[in-house]
Amino acid sequence: MTLVLILYALLVLSFSIRILLRDDLSPPARLAWFIVLVLLPYVGGVAYFLFGEIDLGNRAHRLHDRVFAEIRQRASQFMGQPADIERHIERIYRPVFRYAASINGFHPVAGNRACVLDDADETIRRMVADMDAATDHIHVLYYIWLNDRTGTAIAEALIRAAQRGVVCRAIADGLGSRQLIGSVLWHRMQLAGVQVAVALPFNRLFRTIFFSRLDLRNHRKITVIDARVTYCGSRNCADPEFLPKAGYAPWIDIMLRFEGPVVAQNQLLFASDWMQATGQRCDCIPLKAEPHAEGFPALVMGAGPTERPRVTPQLYVSLFASAEHRLTLTTPYFVPDPTTLEALCAAALRGVEVTLIFPRRNDSWVVAAASHSYYHQLLDAGCRIYEHGRGLLHAKILTVDGRVCMIGSSNLDMRSFDLNYENNILLQDEGITTTIDRCQQEYIGQARRVELPEVLAWPFYRRIWNNVIATLGPVL
Repeated sequence: MTLVLILYALLVLSFSIRILLRDDLSPPARLAWFIVLVLLPYVGGVAYFLFGEIDLGNRAHRLHDRVFAEIRQRASQFMGQPADIERHIERIYRPVFRYAASINGFHPVAGNRACVLDDADETIRRMVADMDAATDHIHVLYYIWLNDRTGTAIAEALIRAAQRGVVCRAIADGLGSRQLIGSVLWHRMQLAGVQVAVALPFNRLFRTIFFSRLDLRNHRKITVIDARVTYCGSRNCADPEFLPKAGYAPWIDIMLRFEGPVVAQNQLLFASDWMQATGQRCDCIPLKAEPHAEGFPALVMGAGPTERPRVTPQLYVSLFASAEHRLTLTTPYFVPDPTTLEALCAAALRGVEVTLIFPRRNDSWVVAAASHSYYHQLLDAGCRIYEHGRGLLHAKILTVDGRVCMIGSSNLDMRSFDLNYENNILLQDEGITTTIDRCQQEYIGQARRVELPEVLAWPFYRRIWNNVIATLGPVL
């Protein structure tokens, strides 16, 4: 018995010291790990060993720094200039764009245009048509790439393009696209001449377990065609029926098809992933910019575990703070950190119309419970909460005052904040933002509003469950 107690004390003490030595952990995350280690020391110790650290290692950080140094040296003319913020962005939103520019060095570039694609069939038709019209190159990166109708259509378009001499490069995440990577379709792409790479592969499993984390993933969705067109949004390379979790279908997404100088910035973000996955140099990626005379300013933001910590929640807070009249957030996974939560409440309390749209049924029970734990505080501050009921609303969009919009792969949760590689485009344009606002109004039309009396009437055991899960959120 004494030996067991000594082992227990040593285990808890050693992991506690490690946790206290980490400057990157928030106090709630430290508290969550302490609770798990005290209550379940052996299970908690194994969990921390596998999932507690967010660092990919010094080698990954050095490679990331070298890649972006090379990109800045070769392609600084495509990254925009600080003066462009003063030139193109309204005064009230300049701090937001300055902060976004500090993440990767991408500044807002004017002369862009875009169209909103909120229908799955239309999105795949436009993508395949653009790929079939490609004459120079196609670059794609997807977190989830399935062997279904959509995944096969994109793969076949790449095969056709490669066979007619177009340079095609494709990256798939080692976990999210694991079935495709081992499939006949992936092999056919290679035989046709498509250059393929796997982001964060599992070919060095023991190295990953001992020096990194298994669940650090590349969650980006990037498509670039001839340096002329790029797509950005929440849609993976998969059907809306999403067979791995068909019980939650259809998955409802939104994409933007962009033309203009922001395409080159998305190309550079793809290049950074390609260089890190393959070791190739930046000069293998063609670059050009084609501004339009009447186009809006936009910039690309890429976040990840090798970027500066906490960039995504800090950008969200900056956007919330910039809102004067109206702020509408759509996200499937809502597990904010305390600062982000307080910023949302503060916006509502100062008179901003804050509307939050979440799915009614979530594919993650952890996220569902944690999200519900914040409803009371949000509703009490004056936020409006709608739960969308048709399938799983997977769109990730934020609109501010009908003027500024951010769209991409980032959720408002701890995974997107700390663990995943994400990509987003931040833009200022009344026309595009209004169109996206209309999409959000359609989501609200298919949703039910959650009122404060309903939340206050939840039974005590449900409230306890939600708050326990939210407390352990940084661990789960």
